[in-house]
Parts: sequence; C-alpha cells; structure tokens
Amino acid sequence: MQVEVDLQPELGLSVTEAARRAQLVSATISAIAGLGYRKTTFARIKERAGLSSTRIIGYHFGNKAGLMQAVVTTVLGMKEKFLQEKAGGTTDRAEMLRAHIETEVAFLRDFPECVRVLREVVANADDPDGWRMAGPMLRDFQTGQFERLLRQGQREGAFGEFAPAVMARTITSAIDGAAEAYAAEESLDLDAYAAELVTTFVRATAPR
Repeated sequence: MQVEVDLQPELGLSVTEAARRAQLVSATISAIAGLGYRKTTFARIKERAGLSSTRIIGYHFGNKAGLMQAVVTTVLGMKEKFLQEKAGGTTDRAEMLRAHIETEVAFLRDFPECVRVLREVVANADDPDGWRMAGPMLRDFQTGQFERLLRQGQREGAFGEFAPAVMARTITSAIDGAAEAYAAEESLDLDAYAAELVTTFVRATAPR
C-alpha cells in the first residue's frame, strides 16, 4: 500500500526522512495485513521494505510502540480523508449520517488492508510492546464521530430523542458486523448491506 509522504514539520523531518518513514509504515501495514500482528516483526518489515538492517526502523520510530503509533495514525488519517472526500459535501445532518454510514461500509471494500490492520491492532491490544493508546483511539475515532454528529443533529432538530452515545455505539457495532460478514464472504454485496443499515438508522434517529 502506498502511504503519502507527510513532512511532519513538528518533527523537523527532511523530505528524505519523511519518505523513509512512509516506506516503513507502508511495509508495516502490508506485513500486518498479510501476516497478522503477532508475526509482524522488525525482520519481516525489513524484508518488505527492502532494507539491509532493522536498525533503520529503530532509528525512525524508536521501538514497536512508536511504529504502531505511526501505523495507526496513518491508517486513521487515510480513513478520515476517504470519509471527507465521500461524505463531506453536505451540511444536512440526516444526509451526513446516511453518507457516513455508506462511506464507512465502502471503506471495507476499497481499503481492505487498512481494515485488516485496524482489526489486528484491536485484537492484539494486550501486546506489552505495542502502543497502548491504539485501542482507545480507534474506539473514539469511529464512535466519537457518530456521537458528535448525532448530538449536533439533535440540537438542530434533525434527529429525535435518544441517547447519542448509545446510538453511536450501536451504529459502530453494526458497521463492525458488516466488516465481519465481508471478511467471511467477499462476494457480499456491501452496497446493499449499507443501504439496509442506512434505512435502519435513518428511521431510528428520525424525529417523532
């Protein structure tokens, strides 16, 4: 997977350093998606990145936790960009909810490596050498976005009365269910699946 170069001025990176970091993050994403979290060692990443030594990984990221932080933030950044490009063209809250659900499901199909990486990271949150904030960050990214949208929509009268936190977790769980179903059956019609979810949650959140 190609990872865009981010110069990260706060880190004082040169173009060359940023490109190397992007290469290593891309190799790590590929390794986790293909081998699983537990089998993704610095040696495997070195092989995928075409390096002669694992020391370059430690030089750029320090340790596994630093590398996992870069991987998670990169994948979430790619997901956020995808969501904005696909669902960022309206200010109507009900339409935003519809577009957000559809886009979350479309992401499963269009970025399968990213989806596998996020699932692997969550499944291995007990790794003592990993990045401990990964789990909370991943939960907040998805559920938090839905909750903020729902709360704002309620203030504007676009949605009915319900507990936004509960509804947001319910929507997130439904999308996770779509991910599990798609992982088990790649021929699954995700567009139809998304349409069903949209119908369900548009009705559930509509004003009474």
